[in-house]
Amino acid sequence: MHVAIPLYPRFTALDAVGPYTVLAFAPGHTVTFVAGRTGPVPDDHGTLTINATATYADLPAPDVIVVPGGSGTFDALADEALVSWIGQAHEHTRWTTSVCSGSLLLGAAGLLDGVPATSHWALLDALKQYGAEPTAERVVSSGKIVTGAGVSAGIDMALALLSRSSDVETAQTVQLLIEYDPQPPFDCGSAKNASQDMMARALSLLP
Repeated sequence: MHVAIPLYPRFTALDAVGPYTVLAFAPGHTVTFVAGRTGPVPDDHGTLTINATATYADLPAPDVIVVPGGSGTFDALADEALVSWIGQAHEHTRWTTSVCSGSLLLGAAGLLDGVPATSHWALLDALKQYGAEPTAERVVSSGKIVTGAGVSAGIDMALALLSRSSDVETAQTVQLLIEYDPQPPFDCGSAKNASQDMMARALSLLP
């Protein structure tokens, strides 16, 4: 199972690294970071880079794609090479997935018309412009399209995906290996549990 994670300037690191960690540990899975050209791609804080080892042309037909989000997503929507690759790769994938605002890129590639999908809570309504049905859940599956909510939800998305692409026991084994046992110190990790003031303060932290 070959997994491709496309990178673009100012992606959010955990959007990519969370699913990468889950799927790279899974037996029979190979994960490749791809971009318009090979080399380091900076995250949305500009202090961390991930090395893209292949171009879109090098990997036109992966089994799985995982599209991360980030503050650079809106610029990436105008990246014809990236959006075209997502659309063309989708024709060959077993699973097409996204994390956070990466779902907007699936939408731009024409993959979400009439499809239930999720994204970061601040961007759910933005999915409507692509004909998607915004769904405020942590992981949303519709056929071979699987979308995850904001940032940390990429780990949940990847585990849910692994349970389908392999089996539940494999997903459980990887979850145990990475000791993913969430015990958040505060009950405010969702817009459902946060005040308007807290959500405004949270958005002010975006780079």
